[in-house]
Amino acid sequence: MGAMTAWVLVCNPARFRIDDLRADGGELDSWTVRRYLKEMQKGDLFALWVSGPAGGVVALGELTGEPYWCDSEKADHQYWAEPPGARDAVPLKVQKWLDSPIPRAWFRDHDVFAGAGILSQPFAGNPHRLTDDQWEALAARADHIVSSARGNEMPAGDDWHLQPGEEIRRVELHDRYGGSRQGGISPSLQSKNVLLFTDASTGEQHGYEDVWISDDHFRYTGEGQIGDQVFTKGNKAIRDHLQDGRCLRLFIGSRGTVRYAGEWILDPSEPYSWGRARSSNGGPERTVIHFHLIRVGAAVTAPGVPVGSAYRVEDETTVPAPAIPSAPDPALVGRNLSKHRQLQNALAEQVQARGMKPLSPTPADPAFDIAWHDGDTLTVTEVKSLRPENESHQLRTGIGQLLDYVDQLSARAPQVRGVLWLERTPLEERWLGICERAGVVLAWPGADARVWE
Repeated sequence: MGAMTAWVLVCNPARFRIDDLRADGGELDSWTVRRYLKEMQKGDLFALWVSGPAGGVVALGELTGEPYWCDSEKADHQYWAEPPGARDAVPLKVQKWLDSPIPRAWFRDHDVFAGAGILSQPFAGNPHRLTDDQWEALAARADHIVSSARGNEMPAGDDWHLQPGEEIRRVELHDRYGGSRQGGISPSLQSKNVLLFTDASTGEQHGYEDVWISDDHFRYTGEGQIGDQVFTKGNKAIRDHLQDGRCLRLFIGSRGTVRYAGEWILDPSEPYSWGRARSSNGGPERTVIHFHLIRVGAAVTAPGVPVGSAYRVEDETTVPAPAIPSAPDPALVGRNLSKHRQLQNALAEQVQARGMKPLSPTPADPAFDIAWHDGDTLTVTEVKSLRPENESHQLRTGIGQLLDYVDQLSARAPQVRGVLWLERTPLEERWLGICERAGVVLAWPGADARVWE
């Protein structure tokens, strides 16, 4: 995945009345440039720096095209102290205005900006180039300023609203979830997400050859355009995402509008391998990391992959759910959820009391409620609360879920059995025979012995 370039554009308020433009509700759609005319591209990112003692970065945005020649007759003179004349300009769109500028002192105090052109050569012509690390630090600071102004509305790591197939502007994506606005691997400081971008049109020139093995398996190349790739920064974030509690979110495309391709995890049986690829723009070969990704929800059937992680105790507080068409009584939904969690936690306590370790599913597992190992046998359970009007539906659903869990996990343990753990005795005795014929243990509080026989 090729990296986008980030720039700093400098505005002298004595020559261009930018405060007046903002007060009038005007839009900034271009800016004068003198250098790097052949390198600036559509989709590149920029920060607008206002010079002067009270200045600093006041806006972030994206270039909407390549530099062009702007005739003096076509120039908008409204906010210029003097007509700017014919010049090279670049089209752009401001995505984020900052109510409080990021001042020069912040850049001077930040180690990553040591030697940055905007500090060492402030009077050089526009634009100034930023490194990936510099842009990431600047964008994170801007996110902090915006989220603070909004009352810290930045979503938590598990507050994810995009569905696979949905498209979103990359700038808006980072506004919501944080992370660097350039590069292929973007770990967020504001949420528990690592955003991954794959784009064959820009990646292959840098040696990033991502491969779809199947709809549910994807080989993703690590970051680092020159020299052997190592486990630092984004590569380390991918490798350690499960132990760090981070979600891998894959997107198709790298600039402008990108398409969400769902949540992924590293293949537990073989998380990565090493390969060879050319350096950026045809340089010598180097060693690259190939991450082996599996779509969350796809069955992991490789033998030897551990099942589950330490049990996560569920919050039993009854919180009414929002009204939805299929659940007209929010209080009832809240009651059922609370009861489900009470049953699950109580069963986990029994497992622990018998000297075994209760387990919760990881993203590599099917979505069972609780599991445990007893010698060579892996037990997986589905917990169901019951009401007379939904009992048959709950039992049918639970049996189907358990048969699916057992099938998916059969290669990962010598023996697997399923337990359907109910709130109470079922009203119809026939369900005992149905479960027995299906190979499912049916049990409830008071009939605990069925679980342990």
